[in-house]
Amino acid sequence: MAEGRSADAGGAIYQRVLLKLSGEALVGDGGQGIDTVRMEEVADEIAQARDLGVQIAIVVGAGNIFRGVAGSARGMDRATADYMGMVATVINSMALQDALESRGVTTRLQSAIVMQEIAEPYIRRRAIRHLEKERIVIFAAGTGNPYFTTDTAAALRALEINADAILMAKKKFAGVYDSDPEKNPEAKFIARITHREALERGLRVMDITALSLCMDNRLPIRVFNMSEPQNIVKVLEGEDVGTVVYCEPSGASS
Repeated sequence: MAEGRSADAGGAIYQRVLLKLSGEALVGDGGQGIDTVRMEEVADEIAQARDLGVQIAIVVGAGNIFRGVAGSARGMDRATADYMGMVATVINSMALQDALESRGVTTRLQSAIVMQEIAEPYIRRRAIRHLEKERIVIFAAGTGNPYFTTDTAAALRALEINADAILMAKKKFAGVYDSDPEKNPEAKFIARITHREALERGLRVMDITALSLCMDNRLPIRVFNMSEPQNIVKVLEGEDVGTVVYCEPSGASS
């Protein structure tokens, strides 16, 4: 069984999780934007996961619309580019909220940038209360600050809401590999690894700031392929899916 506290209902191994969805997970064959069919599939899986009795918060990336780092690389001011990326996460979050609520799933959208007409401001205690009332909470606009990725936002929010684990849903690959599988077809899948090992080997679990934050606060991470049907539910039920990034034993050398 993966690391984490057991839930009281539904046979899930976690009671509260933060699901990190890449923006690419919302893309169909077109490669950009939001694919309606794919969004419906994602919403169906999240709704089924909620039915296990797990409290779910979500952070969505924006790679399907705009990447701040890419904009900066093309000569745009980095802060401006990052703020544009934050706004793009709000677009994805609104689309996901609509898809979930059309399935009867009560959600709350909270934004790190004030957008009072469309989202609540991020308030930690309010977010936790929503989760306790079995509402899915979607955190938009990253951390609200430039120079931080949505990976870091996911790690920060997960710690703030006392999540048992972060679920990293990828579009293409089964989990973590010993090298970049997009560049190396011989890359080997890794089923279990510690945060420290992943950092030392420079593996692509999440960005370094986010991974360090999870390591320092002993927060497990599950990395898996979102394109495979039912993988969110399978992870929550403790099936051997994807990669487990686990905490070193207490007292291990730092």
